[in-house]
Amino acid sequence: MKAAAKTGTVRSRIKRGDQVVFIAGKEYNRYDSNGKRQPYRGRVIAVDARNGKVKVEGAMLVKRHRKPVPQLNQQGGIIEQEAWVNVSNVALIDPETGKPTRVRIEERDGEKVRVAKSGKVIPTADVFGKKEPKRVAETEEGTEE
Repeated sequence: MKAAAKTGTVRSRIKRGDQVVFIAGKEYNRYDSNGKRQPYRGRVIAVDARNGKVKVEGAMLVKRHRKPVPQLNQQGGIIEQEAWVNVSNVALIDPETGKPTRVRIEERDGEKVRVAKSGKVIPTADVFGKKEPKRVAETEEGTEE
């Protein structure tokens, strides 16, 4: 007998716009020019919480061969794009120490916040961008005759 598919929202401790570092996998074994291992650090550009996957800017680049679609004004060619990475391969960066950290969720001032091991609150990145209030056209008051 098959289990019923889960429904509802799935929460992820890693959000879009967070700074993460690889702690496992291909991007963990990146080396700099001195031959020292420097695990890749980057910004999360997409989160698939239901499947436990994230996309990190500039990491796990794969090449996709795309056919041109003139009706959609889409060019063809070989396109490099980020691949999905398992959430267990990345860790959030502690804002205080700059090292990988685990995250817990606490309630502070009546609001749920993510807290790093150091006790520092991890700020939520503003990925959608706050729109500036519309500016009223400045009237020239000094030019009255």
